[in-house]
Amino acid sequence: MNRAQLYDLIGLGILIIIPLVLVIFLNNSDQSNSPNGDQNGQEIYWGVDSASSSDKGLYQCTADNYGTPAVWGRYLGDKEDVSVGLDKEEVAFLHDKDMQILLIYNHFTDATGYDHGVEEAKKAIEYANNVNAPKGVAIFGDIEPSFPVDSAFMEGWYDTLADSKYKPGLYGVFNKGSAILEAYNAMEKEAQKNTVVWTAHPQQEPTSKSNAPDYKPQGPENAMLYGWQYGIEADKCAIDTNLFQDDMLDYLW
Repeated sequence: MNRAQLYDLIGLGILIIIPLVLVIFLNNSDQSNSPNGDQNGQEIYWGVDSASSSDKGLYQCTADNYGTPAVWGRYLGDKEDVSVGLDKEEVAFLHDKDMQILLIYNHFTDATGYDHGVEEAKKAIEYANNVNAPKGVAIFGDIEPSFPVDSAFMEGWYDTLADSKYKPGLYGVFNKGSAILEAYNAMEKEAQKNTVVWTAHPQQEPTSKSNAPDYKPQGPENAMLYGWQYGIEADKCAIDTNLFQDDMLDYLW
């Protein structure tokens, strides 16, 4: 083989290798936004939520041990000894990582009464405005299993958010026979149909993105049931793990 033939062979090898390298690179670079699969016509995305600020340390811990989330749930406003509130710097950090933000409001421990629902929704709207959350984003009222709850509170929450630039959302453990599920099913049909629900039932162990379960949440039948917090209190990082239908992305920031 002469020198010219050798150069031709090397050139041909380079032409073959470069596209392969590009394909591998593009696949890896897109991993953070890639869905976990397609179930019943819906792409499913893996995400997390945290009571702590998603700074570089927590983000790196999550990425290294569990995978890069497509969604990060964060709380509006500080709640002493419970959660650190989202701020504009954190918003910029998460968006720089190409993640969408799920907004959580947890500044109540009693979810009863229409007027109380209105009052809490107004506070949630104020918190969201303070971090410049845009129109169309849902705010998820956090109703814990220990809270007293009724449909009147949910309707006050719904009416106030539906009349604002934001969308009404609710989070809770919607297991069969639970007070929160009974209250939800007692709401007006319009409110049931147009509330975005993020359920924490059934509960499994937290997992990495690659080992996430099939998307099988349980919650209200007449709701936009788009999110499932399937694992709480991960061992290696201060996060909970979630799965979301792609419809949920329309209500995130």
